[in-house]
This record gives sequence, C-alpha cells and structure tokens, in this order.
Amino acid sequence: MNPRLRLALGRHLVLILGAAFVVIPFLWMFTTSLQTRAETYTNTSILPTSWHWENYVHAWEAAPFGQYYLNSIIMAVGIVSGHLVLDALAAYAFARLDFPFKNAIFMILLAALMIPMFVTIIPAYAIVADLGWIDTYSGLIVPRLADVFGIILLRQYFASIPMELEEAARIDGCSRAGTFFRIIVPLSTPAFATLAIFSFLFAWNDFLWPLLVTNTDDVRTIQIGLSAFVGRYGTSWNYLMAGTLTATIPSIVVFLFFQRALVRGIASTGLKD
Repeated sequence: MNPRLRLALGRHLVLILGAAFVVIPFLWMFTTSLQTRAETYTNTSILPTSWHWENYVHAWEAAPFGQYYLNSIIMAVGIVSGHLVLDALAAYAFARLDFPFKNAIFMILLAALMIPMFVTIIPAYAIVADLGWIDTYSGLIVPRLADVFGIILLRQYFASIPMELEEAARIDGCSRAGTFFRIIVPLSTPAFATLAIFSFLFAWNDFLWPLLVTNTDDVRTIQIGLSAFVGRYGTSWNYLMAGTLTATIPSIVVFLFFQRALVRGIASTGLKD
C-alpha cells in the first residue's frame, strides 16, 4: 500500500474514532430522554423499548423553562456583547497605543489567567451583594462584561495586522477611532467570531455564578433550571436528559453560525501570503 495512502487512512481512522467519542454521549442522552423513568434504571440496552416523545413536553412543563431560556439568552447576549466591545477596545490599546507601564499591565493580565476562579468568586459576590444586584440581570452580566482571555486573543490578532494599513488610513484623514472601526474591526472578523463562540459557550453553560446570585425563577438560567429534575429520593434521568438536550441546541446553533462567519472573515480579509 502506498505510504501516503496508508497515512491518509490512519488519519481518517483517528478522526472517525474521535467523532465517535463525541457523538456517542449525545446518542445516549437522546435515547435516555425517550425512556420511562423505570427504564432508565432497568434497561440494559442503549435503545428504549418504547419511544416516549412526550417526555420533552413533560420536561418543559416541569419548571418555567421558557423563563429560564429567556434569562440565559439575555445573560449570554449581554456577556458576549461586553466581551466583543470592551475586550476589543482594551486589546487595541495594548496592540497599538503607547502609554506608561503598558507591558507591565499586560503581564499582570497574563498572570491573572493563572488565578483560579474560585479565589475571586467570593469577593465578586460580596461586591455584587453590596451593590444590591443579587437576583438581578446586572448581577449576572456586569461582573463578567470583560474577559482577560478575550483581551489577549484580540491583542495578538490586532498586532498581526500590518501597521501600513492604519498609516495609509491616517494619511487619508481617518481618525484613530475611524481606523479601528473601518480597518481593524473588519479585518479581525475571525478573531471576533472565535471570541464570540467561546464567550457564548462560557455564558450559556455557566452554573456556579448564576447559582450564587439568583434566588428566584425570574432570573434563573437554564442550567440552574435543570436541577429541578434532581429530587431528594432520586433523579428523573429521562426528563433531565430531555431538558439537557434542548439546552444544548442554542450552543450548537451559535457555533455553526459563527463557524460560517469565521470562514467568511478569513476569505474577506484581503491579506495574502
């Protein structure tokens, strides 16, 4: 067999195995969501003996999931918007502007990535409580409007854009803000798409912070709502899997949408090797 063909077959075999490891948990989650509660404890096959599509209706009616979805969407949109705007402005300052202690401040930001979230969550909760933001959208969104990872990601991408493009725009009379919005932002579509994907997944799947700062169903998110199926004497696995499966749909849709945006961004940059 041709060595190149053998290498290609081996590569595809590894990709198929990796895809199977990703798909099988979702398949198990889907089949479990269609079983009765008794079958989830007794059925030894991955396939249910009967298909109970009404589990999705019962799961939706077991808690105010419509309100949970709305709260998660509001929180995710607010956090993603904050990351795209505030992270981009900070990243542009680090990439293009000169100001005192710029390198030292950037190194501090890099060091902040190594601080565990659990170290800062109690002081953050104390600040939110002092501001009276417990059980409000402000408490869910404002403390996470900026992200160190996003600043570093965008800063590295901005730094890779040729300075000559900005200089040409400045010669033509474009202001500093104009060069940012007309030159840097359009050329950085891939970086913005990547940041949007990570920010949305972070916000949508977050559990600990919404659990701490919400007390009522009016502002609770979908991840907190899924705990409604965990009872004192057992867990309704079929309803929990049905709710979890529906909760993953927005993440998949957003990923697919921004994946296309990322490809279009790379194709439309106008920069070639």
